[in-house]
Amino acid sequence: MLIDHITLTVKAGKGGDGVVRWRREKGIPYGGPAGGDGGNGGDVYFRVVRDIQALSLYSHKIEWEAQSGESGKKRSMHGKGAEDLYLNVPVGAVIHNREYDTTYECMEEGKEILVLRGGKGGLGNENFKTSTNRAPMEYTKGERGEFATFDIELRLIADVGLIGLPNAGKSSLLNALTRAGAKVGDYAFTTLEPNLGAYFGYVLADIPGLIEGASEGKGLGHKFLRHITRTKMLVHLVSAENDDTQEAYRTIRNELAKYNEELLTRKEIVVLSKADTLDKKEREKKYKELKSVTGHENVVVLSMYEDDSVKTFGDMLIKSLGAGQ
Repeated sequence: MLIDHITLTVKAGKGGDGVVRWRREKGIPYGGPAGGDGGNGGDVYFRVVRDIQALSLYSHKIEWEAQSGESGKKRSMHGKGAEDLYLNVPVGAVIHNREYDTTYECMEEGKEILVLRGGKGGLGNENFKTSTNRAPMEYTKGERGEFATFDIELRLIADVGLIGLPNAGKSSLLNALTRAGAKVGDYAFTTLEPNLGAYFGYVLADIPGLIEGASEGKGLGHKFLRHITRTKMLVHLVSAENDDTQEAYRTIRNELAKYNEELLTRKEIVVLSKADTLDKKEREKKYKELKSVTGHENVVVLSMYEDDSVKTFGDMLIKSLGAGQ
């Protein structure tokens, strides 16, 4: 199961305490203070990896803490600094720090983002020696590391997003083009998470079914609308089984506008899917209806049972993607 949103509570490491120690060596009766400083606590980094399932590591553990630095030692030796904590997030993730209200977009594989600093180590008593205080008992404790709650959400980076009302044929089209093996059924909400496939080097994402009110949290759409924001092109499937194909098209477009108006400017191909359920006359009628409501030429009739139909669509898709580069 794809985990595309998670909340983590994370702490950077505490600095080690400084200590009070004394120099005791034969022949040096007044050795003086020799307490070392504590080591610094570990910092926290998010590391961007090319693994769409990276967030699944945190599904059973949402609290993370970097190691603390070691306390100071005798003979003026400092404690060892702690190792930094690295948490992996997938390319395309967006990280929001609630405490500091900062947001990081993870678009570059291998990038390491410092998000929390570990506490500084405390000072040993050697630091407090003066001409008038030759036997200081003072020392300081290590500082606490920074703490924050992070909301992490994955926004898929795909060339094409397949959208439409539930049961519009998105998974079937993805399987026909890419052999992705996405689950297909003759009922709504068959797809409960995005499916990905590759078609001549382009990444296609089947976005789970949207419904009216998706932008307000209804159905599954609110959870997955975020994935559409990073697609270069939208393929909008409208099932020929809809009594009113124009209304079906408008419903999804309205939800896109409510979520992010910029989505309406994306290049779009409109597909009259499941055209095999219509006779020739009805097919032509619904095609004209869709073409009139979309206002552009990129409208194609698709029947999954006609090989030429799938190939024609694939050719149009490649041509449109190439023109957008």
